[in-house]
Amino acid sequence: MAGTREQTREPTSARWGGTVQPGFEPLAEEFKRLMARGPRGGALVLRSADRVLADLCIGWEDQVHTRPWRPETQALAFSATKGLASMVIHRLADRGQIDYGAPVASYWPEFAAAGKDRITVRELLSHRAGLYDVQAVAHNADELLDHIGMEQRLAAATPDGPPGRPAYHAITYGWLASGLARAVTGKGMRDLVRTELAEPLGTSGLEIGTGDGPTKPAEMVGRSLRIYSAFGIAATPLLGWLPITKAGFRALHAPGFEEICRGPDPALWRTEMPAVNGALSADGLARLYVPLATGGLGPDGRPFLSPETVERLGRIQTRGLDRVLGVRMRWRLGFHHAFALGRPGPRALGHYGFGGSGGWGDPDTGISFGFISSHIGNFTTAIGDLGILRLTAVARVCAARSL
Repeated sequence: MAGTREQTREPTSARWGGTVQPGFEPLAEEFKRLMARGPRGGALVLRSADRVLADLCIGWEDQVHTRPWRPETQALAFSATKGLASMVIHRLADRGQIDYGAPVASYWPEFAAAGKDRITVRELLSHRAGLYDVQAVAHNADELLDHIGMEQRLAAATPDGPPGRPAYHAITYGWLASGLARAVTGKGMRDLVRTELAEPLGTSGLEIGTGDGPTKPAEMVGRSLRIYSAFGIAATPLLGWLPITKAGFRALHAPGFEEICRGPDPALWRTEMPAVNGALSADGLARLYVPLATGGLGPDGRPFLSPETVERLGRIQTRGLDRVLGVRMRWRLGFHHAFALGRPGPRALGHYGFGGSGGWGDPDTGISFGFISSHIGNFTTAIGDLGILRLTAVARVCAARSL
């Protein structure tokens, strides 16, 4: 399989192909083993700057199996989208348009409402702004789809407690980053992702939503969204009130969210929800994280971020217990540690998402990773699942042995 594309005749749910470089065959086998079960599709790309070490895809874009998954296929990435929103802010900071230590309100005056005048960009990017409660600013599906309204309501919102204590802004993070970027540039996050990320990184696989364009992302399969919705309705009276569960429940359960994700052409694609609705390809994600693995250079070898900014992004901002996730996340500026099973990657960072999609860059090995899937299984979490942890671990082992 090394260096060649292989297409095999297997059951329709397991149609797959791929290219790997010598030494990375175990990654292809783990990918196939993980993804060949059930009606799903997905892709994985591993890069070393401009060199593609693995380019794998499997399954189908649609539930009736008429469109095979292609290397350029895009899928809903859920919280892996936060990596895009964060990288846009870092590009602006790299040019001196944003200072991490400055109050958000110094760029976005409306944000000063309700005592938020001292919350800094650094605190916002490390989930310490106290604005994690999506239920406080969105009461139905229509409000979730109104991204300008969401930015405005968050600017006017009262934070839950003083800033400084980490609480994963699972859904609100994207609108906060977008509101800040809009105040600085006058542009929305969809446009900024295209001009600041996709174009300089040489990819069409990084988008916020899909607008009215020709892109038709993969359809989601799996029961987790229905379970999420039913659980949210049933558990609201209890989990939304108990102190030990209140933060997590109110951050992760948005009223009407499952409704806007339904069907082959869900309404979610026609808005800007920069914490959730990234339409991403595996290679787009891998390209996004090349600069974090190379000291700031893009896949073409040209500067994308300064080495000084990349070094700042790797610094841990907080080691406290995250109120929403219930674990110590060691948040960086918009990214988290690239978790894995087995072999550690102490400086690897990126962002995973619900359903298991995610990407990361590792400055110790120089590799970057992107994985997307249409399958949202029953055993997923707000940030990834065991599948991406296994794939990340195998990628690191292969890199350590082969590079």
